Amino acid sequence: MNCRVVVEAAVPVFDVETEDEAIRIAISKTGEMLNPDLNYVEINMGERTSPSGEELPPAFIAADEALVALELEMTVFNVEREEHASRIARKEIGQRLENIPLEVTHVEVLEEEEIDDETADDESSNSDTDAESADESVTATDDDADETNEDDDEILPEFEDLVE
Repeated sequence: MNCRVVVEAAVPVFDVETEDEAIRIAISKTGEMLNPDLNYVEINMGERTSPSGEELPPAFIAADEALVALELEMTVFNVEREEHASRIARKEIGQRLENIPLEVTHVEVLEEEEIDDETADDESSNSDTDAESADESVTATDDDADETNEDDDEILPEFEDLVE
């Protein structure tokens, strides 16, 4: 099972005057902490509401300091349950965002078609690099495949002896 997990983060930002400035800095700061290890995490502005249901901006400013609500979204593959997916997402994101509180807000189970669509989008965006690598790649013949299999047979018994 594959899941899309949304985690809310409260990112502190210092020396800001406007909400827009605070949001831009928070997104930039979060992106720097996540990249390059977690460049597949999407960063969006969070949504806040008052107790009466009124929609509030994602940033709260007091004394030139802001606390910005951001939503971090990632896809977790091959999990057993939704709880497992949320734990993995919190751990992966939390390791890079030190001292920033996180809360899982939503876990959505993905259908196979949605994953195939995401993969197709990624492949189409990388079509230029794929064309270059296709020109440079060399296809293996049946003889090459047989030699590889023979090499694997010789290596495996030694590995098993080491494990025992």
